[in-house]
Amino acid sequence: MRPLRAMLIYVAAILLCGALVAPWLYYIAQSVSDTFPALAQQPFHRFVNRTMLVVALVGLWPFLKATGLNSAAALGMAGYPHQFRRLSIGFMVGTGTVVLAAGCVLVMGARKLDPGLAGPGWLGKLAGITATAAVVGTLEEVLFRGALFGALRRVLHWVFALGVSSVLFAAAHFIQSARVEGTVVWWSGFVVLGRMFEGFRYWHSVMPAFVNLTLVGVVLCIGYHRTGSLHFPIGLHAGWVFALKIYGWLTVKADLASSRFWGTHKFVDGWLGLIVLVVLCVILVRVLEPREHKRHYAQIVS
Repeated sequence: MRPLRAMLIYVAAILLCGALVAPWLYYIAQSVSDTFPALAQQPFHRFVNRTMLVVALVGLWPFLKATGLNSAAALGMAGYPHQFRRLSIGFMVGTGTVVLAAGCVLVMGARKLDPGLAGPGWLGKLAGITATAAVVGTLEEVLFRGALFGALRRVLHWVFALGVSSVLFAAAHFIQSARVEGTVVWWSGFVVLGRMFEGFRYWHSVMPAFVNLTLVGVVLCIGYHRTGSLHFPIGLHAGWVFALKIYGWLTVKADLASSRFWGTHKFVDGWLGLIVLVVLCVILVRVLEPREHKRHYAQIVS
């Protein structure tokens, strides 16, 4: 159970350090307000968020080492043959999925092209979207599929590991920024932590997005487990982010359209997203036959 224990310690360290260290960083920022006024003016919850992010990045290597995932091969990032092909196929599947769903939404009149798009700066916007897709797709897949799912399937059956990691992946997307009014004291970080998870008290407000994001995690885990490589899920994830950013940029909601079914520009907050993800999941299970990764994974865990 060492990987599971390491994961619990890793998560606890992120939350506790974020809550305990952030107030002191906030005090330091206030003490140098004359030199760095922009830093001192930042709200306290950003100090908590940034501290948690830094702790997560710093602690990632010890976590991977403790779980035995301290090599590119163990994380599914080794330079096997045809990995660029898998990355490209994943990207095409991700973008293609969104394009087909977006076409359906546009044809049904639930969204329409934004008439105010004409103007300069589109090339910079496209470059920013591309960079965001690459960074988000890579970082989240390394963390949630390579590290988290990879650690869990060492102590659990891969199906249970898939379920747990996918639920945690969905939950992470509902952690919200929480402001603290008044004087910041040493326990203010814990107040922020409590408020960050308040959204889960009102399940009607997070459905169907929570189910859809869990299915997103399931699809990505299947892609990783069946191919034995993170390249396919990285491409798939990046393709989704890229296409959804473009979709949100180019379209606006039509009058009287039901966001509950069609979703917003995010797609995952509508029931249409559930249908698309279920179909994609079934297709991937049938198409992605496990091949050489079984032998490779056996060598890693032995």
